[in-house]
Amino acid sequence: MAFDLIIRGGTLATAADVYKADIAIRNGQIVQIGMDLGEAKRVIDASGKYVLPGGIDSHVHIAQPSGDGIQMADDFASGTLSALFGGNTMVLPFCLPAKGQSLRAALQDYHNLAEGACYTDVSFHVIIPDTTDQILGQEIPALVADGYTSFKVFMTYEGLRLNDAQILATMDAAQGAGALVMVHCENEDVIRFLADRAERNGDLVPAAHARTRPVSAEREATHRAMALADVADVPVVIVHVSNREAMEEISRARARGSRVVGETCPQYLVLTADDLEAMDWSGAKFVCSPPPRTTADQEACWEGIRTGVFDLVSSDHCPFVYDDPKGKLNPKGRTSFRHVPNGIPGVETRLPILFSEGVSKGRIDLCRFVALTATNQAKTYGLYPRKGTIAIGSDADLTVWDPEAERIIRHADLHDGSDYSPYEGFAVTGWPVTVVLRGKVMVEDGQLCGTQGAGAYVSRGLPKIG
Repeated sequence: MAFDLIIRGGTLATAADVYKADIAIRNGQIVQIGMDLGEAKRVIDASGKYVLPGGIDSHVHIAQPSGDGIQMADDFASGTLSALFGGNTMVLPFCLPAKGQSLRAALQDYHNLAEGACYTDVSFHVIIPDTTDQILGQEIPALVADGYTSFKVFMTYEGLRLNDAQILATMDAAQGAGALVMVHCENEDVIRFLADRAERNGDLVPAAHARTRPVSAEREATHRAMALADVADVPVVIVHVSNREAMEEISRARARGSRVVGETCPQYLVLTADDLEAMDWSGAKFVCSPPPRTTADQEACWEGIRTGVFDLVSSDHCPFVYDDPKGKLNPKGRTSFRHVPNGIPGVETRLPILFSEGVSKGRIDLCRFVALTATNQAKTYGLYPRKGTIAIGSDADLTVWDPEAERIIRHADLHDGSDYSPYEGFAVTGWPVTVVLRGKVMVEDGQLCGTQGAGAYVSRGLPKIG
């Protein structure tokens, strides 16, 4: 019986090996790996190219309510299309319940938004905005049993942050159900103190965003989050780490035996706080939290990628339109950094930037690239080995990379719903040219050939950490 698809002639890479082989696919799964595999209904020639597991971006914000007349730039169609063209076959957006809404009802809203719209597979993390008895005692255990196995808490953003007692209660509930907790680590009281002072001094420009969210606020919150996780004995992901001092807190926690995953993002590898300094207010394009830091912090984050402090490189894709009253330049955002929406687009550029700056420049090898962007993501969030690797029986989620392709990142060539890229003009070497989702060829030679709605929701197992 002929296979549905063979990818022939490429160099395969997993988190452990690089080797030449062909891949045979049937019914959406990898069924053979080897040479001279026979006939197929369709053959893709990957000669001279790498064949990698499809990227998994476990930290994206899509269609998330932003309040005060602010609107996120991506719905599930544009967000997953952008992810697809960036070499991803799965994304994990966050589900944010409205005030007083049950977690289950919020998830149903997100399922309704995603159904029939997605170009990649999706699964959802659930943000915990409150700690009622119903949420802790009933909803979290029931959702974990149904395959929602990760929850996020915030230590910053008024109206969203939890206090230490609430974080500990959430961690305890997650631990009892076998789930993990993702933590946004910044000390809100420090940030508010500094922001109030900046406002009194008339320092309202976008660059003040970075000055009022210092490394010390992130370091302290990371230390505190790990102390709470130790009490609850729960696995945690410290998300979007931007600097050496927070990295050191992760390393110390691991030395104590804590189950902790470290995550960083491209903005902390190639951007700095200087990017927020533009005098024409365009520094608002780079406002995200934590903010980009210094070139020394960039090097620290690369060191963390090489040495294993970081297990994940995700995008923290959080897109807003820049020049729009519902985006970065909303009426209040035009006058003060405090009202500029936090977040930047990046789901399509995550993999090319990491490949170019990491693999092409010799900072990391190809196996490490696969681990950071696919395999570790799948293991952390209960998707492995169905996702995140090239193995018989795994989903045929594959990306063919041209390692020699040279591109200049321009938003005009990207597919998200924003009107800019923070990486505009950035030169990269290496680009994903063909993307296969569960055996369906979605992008071939840089052209869309798959259909909207090909992506599906994926229920997840328990995390595999430590």
